[in-house]
Amino acid sequence: MTNKLAKRGLDLAKKGLLFQAVTALVVTAFAGAAGGSHSAMSAAAGALISILPNSVFMAFAFRYAGASKNDLVARSFSQGSKLKLALTIILFVIAFKGLNAAPLEIFMAFVITTASHGLAMFHYGTKE
Repeated sequence: MTNKLAKRGLDLAKKGLLFQAVTALVVTAFAGAAGGSHSAMSAAAGALISILPNSVFMAFAFRYAGASKNDLVARSFSQGSKLKLALTIILFVIAFKGLNAAPLEIFMAFVITTASHGLAMFHYGTKE
């Protein structure tokens, strides 16, 4: 990727993902301290349900760059968006059926981790 704008976007996305991962660790530690290991596992599952699809989307969104690859960029962005939604649904099903995780901890960690990513995008995006 040689496009300067795409590189800036990728750097911003990486910062957001890092902030999201740190938030996930804090939420998981807090859940573990407040409710024990089952709560920590449930919170970690909720955080991962937010982080993994974002990572997949990021890989698809920044696979191509440049005006000459406009169709490839749009197609890859669309594929990444669809895959993100499907992966989120699949991970929720796995968490509830396979892990027998606590719904409150899953949803709280998911919401907090997802919101932290959005806040990081806003914060780092307005700095430049």
